[in-house]
Amino acid sequence: MTPTAHSDLSLANHATVESQMSALLQHTATAPLDTTGWIRVSGDDRIRWLNGMVTNSIQQLDPCIGTYNFLLNAQGRIQGDAYVFAEPDAILIETSRSAVPSLISLLDQFIIMDDVELTDISDQQAGLLVIGPQASTLLQSLNLPTDSLKPLQRMLHHWNGSPIIVLHAYSPLTPRFEIWASSTTTAALAAALHHIGATPCEPAAIEALRILEGTPLFGTDIRDKVLPQETAQTRALHFAKGCYLGQEIVERIRSRGNVHRTFATFLLEGTLPIAGAALVAEDKPIGELTSIATIPIDGKTVQLALGYIRREALERNLPIRYDGGKVTPISLPYRIEAP
Repeated sequence: MTPTAHSDLSLANHATVESQMSALLQHTATAPLDTTGWIRVSGDDRIRWLNGMVTNSIQQLDPCIGTYNFLLNAQGRIQGDAYVFAEPDAILIETSRSAVPSLISLLDQFIIMDDVELTDISDQQAGLLVIGPQASTLLQSLNLPTDSLKPLQRMLHHWNGSPIIVLHAYSPLTPRFEIWASSTTTAALAAALHHIGATPCEPAAIEALRILEGTPLFGTDIRDKVLPQETAQTRALHFAKGCYLGQEIVERIRSRGNVHRTFATFLLEGTLPIAGAALVAEDKPIGELTSIATIPIDGKTVQLALGYIRREALERNLPIRYDGGKVTPISLPYRIEAP
């Protein structure tokens, strides 16, 4: 998303998005994971070394269990985010496919005398997102059980004779699973799911769900000047793991108190602003909007935005405006109340 245009979602066909949102929130939907990338970290020093590069602890991860992490620079600013999974002979990093080259470049400069190798394996598998309240039931009907999967756990199955990885992915609003296998297998599985009622979803609906959840996206909501505590993503931080790159700044913020601004979700009333629109209270700038969308859901249309706001404005419950309307901070994840 550029700072001079509305979200693509606001320009999408609302009837199509609404029907897909219904599947995401009430039944089951699928979408290709073609913007997701993977890095394989191998070598005898991989655990110790990578633990010193990320904000969460990976030293005691059980096999096939993951954690969410930020990668920082020495000034504590976020340079990327990723899920990290332990495997018997390697560590797998899941991140945006577009971010893989920059993350490898960032990490590679800190491999000095360490037995560590980084490999882009994004093209070695294809991904399918299966999401919604009935996702587990539909997968079970295809002999892919998910009930025993813990959050951020990967499990190897076989489907139609082919190996397949099922991952219980993060989602604060509706159950979410990632399927990783060959492109032939994921295509066949998608067809089987559609045959029994799953709805194929376009990127606009998946983006709408992200905004409903209030999940920040690196490169859009999280930029390279942002501090970890500003994102409100405490799930990415571990305060007892020991030293890592940028840890001194993170610890200083924790020990001295909260940062001055925080990530939040806003209900908009007025004309739809552009990404980057300033938030104002008492004629002073107090924040900005980073993701903006008009979302059709349950027969209603809601204008939502993600962004940053000064904590003082929240604590004082100040009236907040942007050029063209007003905003109301809301709790996460967003749910439309029944009439």
